[in-house]
Formats: sequence, C-alpha cells, structure tokens
Amino acid sequence: MSDLQAPLVRPKRKKTWVDYFVKFRWIIVIFIVLPISATLYFLIYLGDMWSESKSYEKRRKEHDQNVMKVVKRLKERDAAKDGLVCTARKPWIAVGMRNVDYKRARHFEVDLGEFRNILEINKEKMIARVEPLVNMGQISRATVPMNLSLAVVAELDDLTVGGLINGYGIEGSSHLYGLFADTVEAYEIVLAGGELVRATKDNEYSDLFYAIPWSQGTLGLLVAAEIKLIPVKEYMRLTYIPVKGDLQTLAQGYMDSFAPKDGDTSKIPDFVEGMVYNPTEGVMMVGTYASKEEAKKKGNKINNVGWWFKPWFYQHAQTALKKGQFVEYIPTREYYHRHTRCLYWEGKLILPFGDQFWFRFLFGWLMPPKVSLLKATQGEAIRNYYHDMHVIQDMLVPLYKVGDALDWVHREMEVYPIWLCPHKLYKSPIKQQIYPEPGFEYEKRQGDTEDAQMYTDVGVYYAPGPVLRGEEFDGSEAVRKMEKWLIENHGFQPQYAVSELDEKSFWRMFDGDLYEHCRKKYRAVGTFMSVYYKSKKGRKTEKEVREAEQAHLETAYAEAD
Repeated sequence: MSDLQAPLVRPKRKKTWVDYFVKFRWIIVIFIVLPISATLYFLIYLGDMWSESKSYEKRRKEHDQNVMKVVKRLKERDAAKDGLVCTARKPWIAVGMRNVDYKRARHFEVDLGEFRNILEINKEKMIARVEPLVNMGQISRATVPMNLSLAVVAELDDLTVGGLINGYGIEGSSHLYGLFADTVEAYEIVLAGGELVRATKDNEYSDLFYAIPWSQGTLGLLVAAEIKLIPVKEYMRLTYIPVKGDLQTLAQGYMDSFAPKDGDTSKIPDFVEGMVYNPTEGVMMVGTYASKEEAKKKGNKINNVGWWFKPWFYQHAQTALKKGQFVEYIPTREYYHRHTRCLYWEGKLILPFGDQFWFRFLFGWLMPPKVSLLKATQGEAIRNYYHDMHVIQDMLVPLYKVGDALDWVHREMEVYPIWLCPHKLYKSPIKQQIYPEPGFEYEKRQGDTEDAQMYTDVGVYYAPGPVLRGEEFDGSEAVRKMEKWLIENHGFQPQYAVSELDEKSFWRMFDGDLYEHCRKKYRAVGTFMSVYYKSKKGRKTEKEVREAEQAHLETAYAEAD
C-alpha cells in the first residue's frame, strides 16, 4: 500500500437553518420539482417530435429565417447605450453549478430559443448539421435507430450542442475522438457586427474555428454546427472490471483497462470509464459495440438499464466489487444515457431514498429532476450553501498524473465516488486555450500518441466527507487549492463549475493568445463579455462590466494602432 495521506482533521461545524432545509429539500423535489420536470420533459419530447415531422428542407428554411432575426437584432444594438450582448436564456436554465451572475448587469439580449432543430443527417458525408439547442437525448434518438451516432455523446440528456462546444463536453469515447468540440467539422457563427460566417479548420476563418471551444460564447453567437458521425451497432458489450488496492493502484488499473502498454491498438475499447468508490476500491468499465445477433446469443445477458425501475447505474456497477468481473449487453442508446436518471450519484443527495426499489418502481419514471428547476427553487442562501458545502468539479489532468489527482482529492476534499473518463488532448496547428504538455510526444507515456496526449477527467461530484460528518469545510478555499494544483500540474478546469481564479491565474491555466487575437480581429471586444469575466464568480454590476470591458477595448485599439 502507498503512503496515502489521511484527510485533514477538522473541527465540528455548528448547524444552521440552511442545513435542515437542505436535509429536507426532498419534500420540495417530490411534490414540486419532479412533477413539473416530468411535464416539461413530455412537452420537450412533443416539440422534438414536431420538429422531426418536418422535412429537412423546411427546418433549414426556418433556420435561415431565424438567423436573419439574430443578424437584424445585433445590427439594432447601439454600442454606446446598450449593454453587452448575451442570450435571452434565463440564468437558472444553464446546466452547471456556476452562477450566471453576468446577466444581473444590464445587457442586450438576443433570443436563440428557436435554434433547437436537427437540420440534416448526411449519411454519405457522415455529418450531422444541428442547431445549438439540440440536446444529447434528441440527437441520439434520431441517429441511433440509423446505426449512427455522434462520435462523442455526453451522458446527460439535457446537455446541448452549444454548451458542449462553447464550454466543455466529454464521454467514454473521448479516448478515441477527443472532447466534443474536437468532433466538430464546421461552426456557423454570427459575429459582433451581424456577419454570418462558416468557420472550418482550413478556410479563411480557421483561427476562429480553433478559438471557439472553451470561449463560452464570447466570440460570436453559434447558430449551427456540423458534427462528425460514426457507425454504431445496436448494443454495447460492457465488461465490469473490479480493482482493489491503494489509489495509485486504482489509477494504474484504470490506465491498463484502455491503454495497452504494448501499444496494440486492437485492444483499445470503444468506450471506457472508471468509478472510484472509496480509497481502496474501484470498478473500470470497457465497452465495445455489438450487433443484435451477438447480444441475443444464448448465454449472453442483456440489461436494459434505461428502464425506470432499474438500479441506478453507478450502484449496479459497484456490484462487481462483490461478484467479480462480469459482462453484459446494454442497448446502445440506453448505455449512452446511463447516468441521466440519477445524475451520476447526485440523485442520492437530492432524494436520499431515490435508489430504493419501492421508489424506483413507483416514481422512477419521474426521474431525473431537471437541473434548471433545482436551481430555480433555491434562494441565495441555499445557493451559497452548495458553493461552500458541495463539490461539482472536473479536473482535467494528464493520464500519468491521475493517481496524484486521486490522492489530492482524497486528502483535501474526500469526495466519493469519483468519475474517471479519458480523453485525447490534440496538438493543433494553432495553440488553443487548452493544450498538451510541451514535448509530451518524446516521453512515450502510456496512452499518448504522436498527435495527442492522453488526459483524464477526474470528476468530483458530491458532498465532501467533512460535510457529511458535520465538520467544518471551506469550499472556496478547497477550490482555490484545486485550481492551484491544476495550474502546477498542467491541468484544466471546465468553466461550467464554480471558479475562484483571479484573472492572472485564469490566464496561467489557459492560453489566451489565440482567443484575444480573435476577440480583437472579429470585434468581439465591446460587444461580448470576456471569457474570464463571464466565468468569474460573484455578482456583476453594470459599472463593473463596463469598466472591465472598456479596459479590454482600449488595449485592443492601442494594439491595433
């Protein structure tokens, strides 16, 4: 066993009324959030069906009309009088813990609410052209019956194409294809002046193409994207591999599950993820696509994990720790969205009894609660409580440092389970906001290739151990320490989460050269808020927003001169 450092010893914390409200929040969830969520899911489904009933030609015609409305709206803006541009989406609708506080300042709204259609699925070019509000549930419902899929399908149904491109998106296939934005072939963007452009990696807007990912919509308004499709089969053959030992041993077991040391690419699975349940136990899952004929052969087990009464997926996977390695076949679309019903394991905190059979059988069809409604039904005090007493963070770290990251999380946060998902971080012709370690290709480390360094998303989602034990926990300080550790270890923090970074530290973590170049070249400065300020924690007054943006504006003009 390694010399695992014990978690910090902390004094007991005095409880307040907020603790009791959070403890019994399930009452609001049961009687208000779940019924409304189920109604909204049904209405959204009807809207999707209505969209699918239209021909691609009609959808594209409506799309062109809506784009013209966006162009007209931007051209109506008076830069001297109106606030900075942002979408008309309500702050609480965003999926993520970060408060959309920038919308509290006066701003100029552009409504993108109609951009929720699949515009084309081209089987010859293997491209799906979609609008930014198309979500993962909608696109998988349309493509999987054709034995097609996006190369990277983020697990939660509600995650949208626009959010995954402008922000961050990953899935168990990212060790083959990279992050969600890496699978995009073209972006259609309305720029600050109302110009509609199509950016690809090899046209005149190639700089914009490489700058869009992680830009949080601060370079222009995304109105469509062309995304890579891959052929798939009807089932996923999933192998559950239990691993026991210290955290470094678990990390090595995770690496070995998908990155063969001998470099034999035939051993690389189609999907992989790991779950670390405690400091000494984890389960690694590797999947390969399988035909219906193979899945239904005698002796093979089919598990329809998408049924409402089925055990939550992370708990089902945990059974491998007792019964040992096993294999089963899961319908492909159900596998894609395996974490949706229980929101990974956050559902256990939201509804402590939600994993019990009686609840799953009687009310499981109502799950999951919409994240937007959970946010809408919490006041300022509850929101601040979750910032301080709860962790929802993704730590993107080089694969060879996963064991160190697990040790750090155990010592500073003590959050379990922990999600592990690998992804390629490509060398691009133009340096992007996130980039591999310089010279990684010469180290020949496990999982790395000539064109990409293998990274891993260490997903930390749950109440920290000290909070569960009633001890003091400073969430803001823990996040600051995590961000410092990431900067020191060439890691990255997706900005959907709560961030404590100051501007100098933000640009130490991310490379801003290309981003700032495109901000100035395409006149985003003075029209869209900067990505740092948009991600910055806390309320923003109109005065603060204007002063910060004016400073960028003056710098841009000075450099242009």
